[in-house]
Amino acid sequence: MQKSLLTLSVLGALPVMAQKTAQQRPNVVLIVADDMGYGDVSAYGQTSISTPNIDRLALGGVCFTDGHATSATSTPSRYGMFTGMYPWKNADAKILPGDAPLLIPESQFTMPRMFQHAGYKTAAIGKWHLGMGYGKIDWNKQITPAANVVGFDYTNVIAATVDRVPTVYVRNGLVVGLDPNDPIEIDYDNPFPGEPTALTNPELVKMQWSHGHHDTVVNGIPRIGFMKGGKSAHWDDATMAQYLVDEVKTFINENADEPFFLYYGLHEPHVPRTAMSQFAGTTPLGPRGDVVVEADWCVGEVMKALEEKGILENTIIIYTSDNGPVLDDGYVDGARESAPLHDPNGGLRGGKYSLYDAGTRVPFFIYWKDHIKHVETDALVSQLDLAASFATMLGEKVPAGLDSQDILSTFMGKNQKGRKDMIIEASGRLAYRYGHYALIPPYQGNKTNETGNELGVEDHYALYDLSAEPSQMHDISAENPKLVKKLQKKFLAIVGSYYKNDTKEEVLK
Repeated sequence: MQKSLLTLSVLGALPVMAQKTAQQRPNVVLIVADDMGYGDVSAYGQTSISTPNIDRLALGGVCFTDGHATSATSTPSRYGMFTGMYPWKNADAKILPGDAPLLIPESQFTMPRMFQHAGYKTAAIGKWHLGMGYGKIDWNKQITPAANVVGFDYTNVIAATVDRVPTVYVRNGLVVGLDPNDPIEIDYDNPFPGEPTALTNPELVKMQWSHGHHDTVVNGIPRIGFMKGGKSAHWDDATMAQYLVDEVKTFINENADEPFFLYYGLHEPHVPRTAMSQFAGTTPLGPRGDVVVEADWCVGEVMKALEEKGILENTIIIYTSDNGPVLDDGYVDGARESAPLHDPNGGLRGGKYSLYDAGTRVPFFIYWKDHIKHVETDALVSQLDLAASFATMLGEKVPAGLDSQDILSTFMGKNQKGRKDMIIEASGRLAYRYGHYALIPPYQGNKTNETGNELGVEDHYALYDLSAEPSQMHDISAENPKLVKKLQKKFLAIVGSYYKNDTKEEVLK
């Protein structure tokens, strides 16, 4: 359980937002891709696929070349982004199953709730993966608490990931399109008697699984977890992008006359990769490349909707990813074979699940037409800092002890200061960034996982100079013992007992 929570008790005493008219207050659209790597966006220089709409944000706003997610996996990443707290401080902030209880307590401070308090309409559309209810969810009635209690007036979300059951959309706590005569049952431990799975009925499988995805088959795709019923509510994987972007457009159109905060969680390029027909087969990289192009189209559709309502100039758009990339994450879709043609890491080491830089260094762009000038900066920034920074913009206050830092001027392109340091988290393991140095503490375990990504498991305190070598292939700890000792002290001063050294190396006290 979480050791401490920052509560909302301070909200009643918060000052009202700075005196601005509704028309003057900028909207904020936060677009978060799922498993998109630093090297997947052509704005950073890759040429194998084109992402012109995402590039428009990068080339017209602040383009961060050292911008980070709060974790190398999705649930803790979103937890940190929404709460402004390091996810490793909450022991429950790990990759959740589809039937997990709500991870963020209703009493905890969140960025979307802060926007609500400032008078903004708020919405969450797309990937959620932060749990719902209190456990043992009954999907056939109103789910309480729904995603809305975190600070959203409207939600239409995927409960977990596209490869996990339940394969349904949940709008404001109710499953969309559910037939009460065909109730949903979910179990992550035991299959339902008589219900087919990828193992019992492989003839139903249209997309082959490589590891871990061999349970209930929906739309020919085997998933993680077992599901029974709810057939009328099943989503269509091949039209999911259109469905979600239409939801986003509807929210924009209905709220164009008042300030709003919109979280749009893209499902691309997470597995299973099922691009819409107009994108399938359009890249030389197979399904993974196709859904990256599809995600770029989604961004373009959002910008088009804002332009058509005449509010693009009054809307701040943040584009980023929840963590780094992965090729084979459970399905045989040719992604591994595409590696010689395209490096989703962009020359960085690691990827999703990893303490190496590609685990959390992700695309990170902030765009505000006619308000932010283009700048490319290597300032060290984190999604963690969006909460405190937007609090300054809104004239709001955040609770004491928040890990989020106010770097609004950096986000708005007015300076290039960024953070001095931060903690990196991947699957419960911690590492340390100090300026352009990366310190990875010793851990035992496998060097890679079944996805093939390097996890960042070292047998000593490894040190890398990312300014000299972004690829992290040369450990400079032996040549710099004093610097290692200095950074080790700083790291342990921040993480304290949260760092569990499971090697035999003596930890500096």
